[in-house]
Amino acid sequence: MIVRIMGEGQYKLADDKLDQLNLVDTDLEKAVSANDEAGFKTAFGALLDFVRAGERVPDTELHDSDAILPPSDSTFAEMRELISGDGLIAG
Repeated sequence: MIVRIMGEGQYKLADDKLDQLNLVDTDLEKAVSANDEAGFKTAFGALLDFVRAGERVPDTELHDSDAILPPSDSTFAEMRELISGDGLIAG
């Protein structure tokens, strides 16, 4: 699975990490749905850290992204507009 963090690049995650990725994404969705800005910051940071722990795809390689995350400096208000009931990661 290839995940892009906008403004940062792409990361390759092993397919067996998808369930863990969805759990972290669910934490983010719950925090945003609960209007919990502190929880959002923690959960969004955890999501970005999880993705960054994957293998960085060199900028010279082009791959379709399976998921695209907003930039790390996204605000709580911006995230509320982006997140539907499914979080940021489909699946």
